Amino acid sequence: MLIGIILVIIFLSVFILVHELGHFLVAKKFGLLVEEFGFGLPPRIWGRKIGETLYSINALPFGGFVKIYGEDRQAEDGRVAAGRSFSSLKIWRRMLIIAAGVSMNFLLGWLLVSIIFNVGIPQAIFITDVAQNSPAAEAGLQSNDKIIGFSSVDEFIRYVDGYRGESLVLKIEREGKEMEIQAVPRLNPPAGEGALGVALTEIGLPKQKLFAGIWEGLKMSLTIVEMVFITIFNLIKSVFVGGASLEAVTGPIGIIKITAQAGSLGFIYLLQLLALISLNLVVINILPFPALDGGRLLFLLIEKIKGSPLPAKFERYANAVGFTFLLLLMAVITIKDIIKF
Repeated sequence: MLIGIILVIIFLSVFILVHELGHFLVAKKFGLLVEEFGFGLPPRIWGRKIGETLYSINALPFGGFVKIYGEDRQAEDGRVAAGRSFSSLKIWRRMLIIAAGVSMNFLLGWLLVSIIFNVGIPQAIFITDVAQNSPAAEAGLQSNDKIIGFSSVDEFIRYVDGYRGESLVLKIEREGKEMEIQAVPRLNPPAGEGALGVALTEIGLPKQKLFAGIWEGLKMSLTIVEMVFITIFNLIKSVFVGGASLEAVTGPIGIIKITAQAGSLGFIYLLQLLALISLNLVVINILPFPALDGGRLLFLLIEKIKGSPLPAKFERYANAVGFTFLLLLMAVITIKDIIKF
């Protein structure tokens, strides 16, 4: 679990830093004054000014932040040249700066998926579920166990069926360790369970050439983003029509457990998880909700339509309420994860 916690802190920090780097690079491109680029969150423990930007290292190791002059719409310093403030930019340029964060997260996810296609994934069979009171449960088989010695699920099923009513020995890999499990497949299993009582998944991906892998990575990344959008839309819809559930939603505790499991399976599986998280962050951050980038884009769109910005006080209150709601939601999901795990 400790390894999982460390990995989650490192990876989430990388995702946030990449996100903030997007804002930073586009703001610099438009000639804005970027006052600070922080690694981690305050309080500050070290800082060095390079050019006009302060680069800081902060005490809380969770991502980072970018402070762009004029972004908070406070009174501006007359000593700063006109046109170097975020609020002075045309709306479309401000939207590009805000959207640059999720764009960087998408590029990172695309890069990771492309690497997976270029490297390939070895063929393997994993147990995804174990039925209660089944031979597999009695033998001690668990979800995420890797079955060794079979090239396909069909081959494994034929092997198990050949030993119905008799004892067999399976070689599995669990958290990097190989072991042997003895079980007796049932002669007449319940419908849908199979003789052993396990659900299986077969994974594997042939190695692609460089540009083919990049192209397939792009298509897969877009598909993942689409699926995440659909999942979130269905979750929101269920709130209004009834039947809403957070069972399928995972918080920090669940991510720690999943990361530790992925790490134990091997680097390529950890890479898959990281790509999925990065692409999930794209969708979550672009939602038109206060405190998220999507909410800021929504405010700019409203400003474009009405011809003037929303009151700064309203935006601050809306973002504060949105942030509080997100914290409460995270707390509920975390409690659910603690109870579940």
